[in-house]
This record gives sequence, C-alpha cells and structure tokens, in this order.
Amino acid sequence: MLGSVCTGNMQEHEDTDLLLQEQLEGQNYGAAAADGTQCPSVSVSRNSPTKRDCLVVAVLCFGNLINFIDWFIVPGILLDIQKYFGLSDGETGLLQTVFTLCYMLAAPIFGYLGDRYNRKIILGAGIFFWSGVTLGSSFITELHYRIFVLSRGLVGIGSASYSTIAPTIIADLFEEGKRTTVLAIFYIFIPVGSGCGYILAAGVAESTGDWHWAFRVTPCMGGLALLLLILLVPHRIQRRTAAHRALSISGTIRREMPDEMPDVHRAAKTTWCQDVGSLVQNCSFVCSSLGLTAMAFVTGALGVWMPLFLYRAQVVQGIVPPCLQESCNSSNSLIFGGITIGTGILGIIAGAEAARRLRKINNKADPLICATSMFISALCLYIALMVAQTNILSTFIFIACGELFLSVNWAVVTDILLYVVTPRRQSTAIALQILVSHLLGDAGSPYLIGIISNTVQARNIPSLQWSFWSMQYSFVICAFVGVLGGGFFLLTSLYIEEDREEAQRL
Repeated sequence: MLGSVCTGNMQEHEDTDLLLQEQLEGQNYGAAAADGTQCPSVSVSRNSPTKRDCLVVAVLCFGNLINFIDWFIVPGILLDIQKYFGLSDGETGLLQTVFTLCYMLAAPIFGYLGDRYNRKIILGAGIFFWSGVTLGSSFITELHYRIFVLSRGLVGIGSASYSTIAPTIIADLFEEGKRTTVLAIFYIFIPVGSGCGYILAAGVAESTGDWHWAFRVTPCMGGLALLLLILLVPHRIQRRTAAHRALSISGTIRREMPDEMPDVHRAAKTTWCQDVGSLVQNCSFVCSSLGLTAMAFVTGALGVWMPLFLYRAQVVQGIVPPCLQESCNSSNSLIFGGITIGTGILGIIAGAEAARRLRKINNKADPLICATSMFISALCLYIALMVAQTNILSTFIFIACGELFLSVNWAVVTDILLYVVTPRRQSTAIALQILVSHLLGDAGSPYLIGIISNTVQARNIPSLQWSFWSMQYSFVICAFVGVLGGGFFLLTSLYIEEDREEAQRL
C-alpha cells in the first residue's frame, strides 16, 4: 500500500524546491508501485517527518530502553550478586567486562551485516536473542558462576546488533537539523534505560527478596519490542545518501554534484577492508572515537561500582550497618538510578540544543562542546571522590554534576560521526567506534577498578575503612581519563571542517 499511494500531505518548502524535484524516495521505504508507475514529482519539506517515521523512531527508542535496562541490571544488584556467588571485587568487575568484550567484538560483525543486509531482520534477531538469554540467566544457581558470566557475554552480543544498526535507520529517516534532535531523543534512552536498570533491579529484588526475579521482567518487554518491530517498522528503509551529503553542519543545504541527485540509490560497493582503511584516515572520526572511549571508560566504571562505593562510604560514616543479611539495602542503587535518568535526560537535551545553536556561529562547536563538558565532568567526579568519606550529600551532588556533563556528549558525538563519514560507511563506522570505545573503555574499566581495589586491600589490614579507601583510590583514575578525553575532543576540532567537506564530496 505504501508503494502505491503518494504522500500528498507534505508541506511545500521553497528552499528545497530546486533540489528535490524528484519523488521522495524515503517515504515509500523502498517499496515500488504495483503497476510500475511513479508518483508525480513533489516538492517536500524534510522538516516535517511523516507519522510513519515517528512510529519507527518510537519503536527504536523503546528497544534502546530495554537494551540498556538489561545492560545495567547487574550493577543495580551488584552487592547481592557478590554475596550470592562469594566474589571478590575483581571477580565482580569481570561480569561487566565480559559483557562489554562480547558486545564490542560482535559490533563490527553487525556493522558489516547492517551495511549489506536487511536491518530489520538483524534488529529482531538481536532482541529475541538477548531477551531469551536474560530470562535463562535468572535460573542459574550459586554453583555455576561461570555459566552466569557466559550468559552476560551472550546478552552483550545481542545488544551489539541493536546499538550498531538502530542509529543508522534514524540517520536515513531524518536530515538537516532534525537528525540531531531525533538522535538526542534516541540517546536519551541510554541514561533513562541505565537508570531504569538500577531501579528495576533494586526494586524487584527488594520486593521479592530474590534478585533472580530482576532478570525475568525485561524479557517480557523484549517480546513486546519485537512485536512492535515486526508490525510498525518497514521491511526496507531507503538510504537517502545524496541528500545526506548535501547537508552542512549548520543544517543548510549545499548545491549537489550532478551525479548526486536524490533519486540515485547507491549500494555499498567497497570491501570492508577498504571502508576501514578510509575511516582510519579520517582524523575527526579517530579523535572523536578516542574521546568517546574516555567517556566509556568513566561511565563504565561509575555504572558498575558507584552504588557499591556509596554503600561503603555510608558504612564508614556509620549511616548504614554492614550487610550481613541475605538481601542487602538497595537504596543507593535506587538513588543512583534516579540521578542517572534525570541527569541523562537533561544533559542530552542540553547538549543537542547547545550544538544546534552554536553551530550557526562556529563550525567547530560540536567537538568544543564535548571537550568542555569532559573537563568539567572530570573535576566534579574528583571532588565527589574526595568528599565521600565526610559528606555523603555533597558526594551525590557532585556525582550528579559529573554525570550531567558526561551526558551532554552522547548525541553530539554520534552526530559528528554522521557528518564526517560518508553514509555508505556509517554502519561500519559506528561498529568500529563501538569496538574501540569499549575495547579501551568500559570493557576493562570495571575489572581494572576491581583489581586495583583488591591490590590495595591485600596490602593492608582488612577493615571497613580500607574497603572504602581501596575503592576511592581506584576511582581517581577516572578523573584523569576524563581530562584525557577532553584533550581528544580538542584535537577533533582541528580537523572537523576538512573531514566534513570531504564526506560531502564522496
């Protein structure tokens, strides 16, 4: 039906009249008219997305929410899991490290598949796979810790399929200034999903008295997401390659080359190695990816260890007693989850809006915003660590500020990738960015923090005080990595104009 009915409810837009005389490719989502005829040429406003586009984005956002809820269920009940399996800090950190390693190793594979095969099928398979494994992990007993670790790795593989491909669908549906806004909405569900993961895990564990039930809620949500994907997302979504290339950083339309008219649809004709070679030579892509790696390192360490760090700080201050019963106090996970949701939403919206406004006066606005927010975040996190032993309220405040400025970068970094990389390599670029940022970032940071904590404790007399200090000393590394990330974003600003122009020519 979509292929045989022309979209006649779009508003006429004078600025695009000379550029878009052909029929709107994307609105039929790749379907052809049944009788082989073409709809009349129309002049459209790409600032007015169709209702179908909005439904597609809503489904993708819901899937992203579930993705990150599953990601942060374990940190939400980390103290219970540590007691249940009898784990040290290093062994506890290994859970998230295995998850992230599998996630990042699978990302390039799904990037390759996403550039060449049907993305809807890949997304659906990923949702089904990780939801099923999450449900199965809820029945693992305390004697099978290794199987539990394996299950977290398999969930990471399923999550990689989603995080790699879903943003490229949004990039195909929305252009000009709309793309940044819609990506901001999509990436809001990273902190929202993360925070909901803490809250859901802690709430279910506290209400049922058994942390295993936390792993039995999201598979039901995953089933609903799969059903919505099947019903509402078109089987094929046309890639608007030429139109994308015509965009400048400020959202204005540039004059297209004769061979880049909107009715031209080009398939990926290069090999994966050629794509990677081209991306490695893209300085903006490389530097922004390293900046994202620093962000991932910090957020990975905070996400896994911060509730436990806050608990140990409260024990040292005498606010709460040591956990000796079967089910531990989950209030810190609930509070930290709420902070993650609130600061994530506010930070992503603020970052997207700041980028939208500042691009009009400075073509280097995006990397400069990212650099500034990284520096401020590192300072806030360092102060939070230093005051944790004496003032828990100040600790929460500075942690919230640190997370707020980290969240500013999520949508902005992705938008940088989308306009410095030619569209036919975007899935591969996102996959490589995921690989690098997780390999050098949050894949190792939870385990590294745990190992450093174990080492500090082993060299001193075991006590509650040293249990706190060991985690505090370990966390200091995150502040320095944050400063390093800010430096990489500053380097990005040196190359971004040249690389953007190059992407528009290709």
